[in-house]
Amino acid sequence: MKNDTTTTILNFVLAALVILGVLFALLGIWKLRDLRRVQPQVQMQVQQFQVVSAKVQALLQDVAIYNGTARSPELEQLLQSVKAPAPAAK
Repeated sequence: MKNDTTTTILNFVLAALVILGVLFALLGIWKLRDLRRVQPQVQMQVQQFQVVSAKVQALLQDVAIYNGTARSPELEQLLQSVKAPAPAAK
């Protein structure tokens, strides 16, 4: 009797683990499908950001060159405000 009860309990535990394994596999498949669907959108946004960033950097360089030829305190202040902070000394 004791052996039958132990076998039944172990079979229920095994069945529960199999069901959980199938559920986790399905969840993983759904998450991967969502990721693959969203990935091209994110890549497009990154490319757009890179294009805009390059345009802004080019504009800042043009402003710095112009400010070098015709000094303006307003442009100097603008360039200082958008200039990246220098890395801290080690």
